[in-house]
Amino acid sequence: MSSVGALDDRPQKAALALWFGGASLACWFCCPFWILVCYVVLPAAIGGLVRAFVEYRASRTGRASRSRAVVGGVLSLLGATAAIAYMIFLATHPNLPVQG
Repeated sequence: MSSVGALDDRPQKAALALWFGGASLACWFCCPFWILVCYVVLPAAIGGLVRAFVEYRASRTGRASRSRAVVGGVLSLLGATAAIAYMIFLATHPNLPVQG
């Protein structure tokens, strides 16, 4: 017989991939200084991709949510793509005044 407080004894992992991915997109869309955001968004997005991979592997054993890992990975991939595209755009247009 189990007590009311001990419904689930498995260690649950936080959905950090979802947080990293959401933060990378939120910073990208909300901050007007995009050149500065590239240096924040890209590391956050790469960290989110790594964390999404770890959480996806942990979801096979039931320690993490597979859907949250996939959504976090997609958000992180979008944030990384946007940051890289903007950095390429700036590199190919040297005469453009850059914000920041």
